[in-house]
Amino acid sequence: MDARQQSPSTARNREPILEQLQRLLPAEARVLEIASGTGEHAAFFGAAMPGWVWQPSDPDQAARASIAAWCEGMANVRSPVALDASAAAWPVEGPFDAVLAVNMIHISPWEATLGLMAGAGRLLRPGGLLLTYGAYKRDGAHTAPSNEEFEQWLKARDPRFGVRDIADVEAAANAQGLRLREAVEMPANNFVLVFERLGDD
Repeated sequence: MDARQQSPSTARNREPILEQLQRLLPAEARVLEIASGTGEHAAFFGAAMPGWVWQPSDPDQAARASIAAWCEGMANVRSPVALDASAAAWPVEGPFDAVLAVNMIHISPWEATLGLMAGAGRLLRPGGLLLTYGAYKRDGAHTAPSNEEFEQWLKARDPRFGVRDIADVEAAANAQGLRLREAVEMPANNFVLVFERLGDD
């Protein structure tokens, strides 16, 4: 039985996200993907950039099976690991050039975002980048009516979920030695937030 799952949003967002990754990362880089989901991003990005060593992860066993199926035979994509972003320790070893989290922050408890920032602070090399993609509020307000409707849908699924404000995410990042370098507006009212790990003193 084919373990590959599919996410409709992946086909829409993978090329714009890849453009940002190619702009921000060198041709050879070690990347940790948090909450890889179906694995379609890992397969697409890994195929597009064979010099990137891609480490997918997901806490869900079925998702990890899907990732493995999508990425089967890809020399530069590692086997997916069981990783809970909110955990105090992650089962991977740094340093990484980049940590990527696509559509994770709004569809998980806030503790997962705090854990993401802590993990990126531990595992990124100085100057390494944490890239987060998804819907965000700006100055406490939604950037589009569709995002407000999306947040209502999220909270109906789990009250702990929700579209976060960029300022709150930035504050959590700052506490772990990460500086917001840019907030890139993306299609469908999304953003890529680019955080840089500050150098060790």
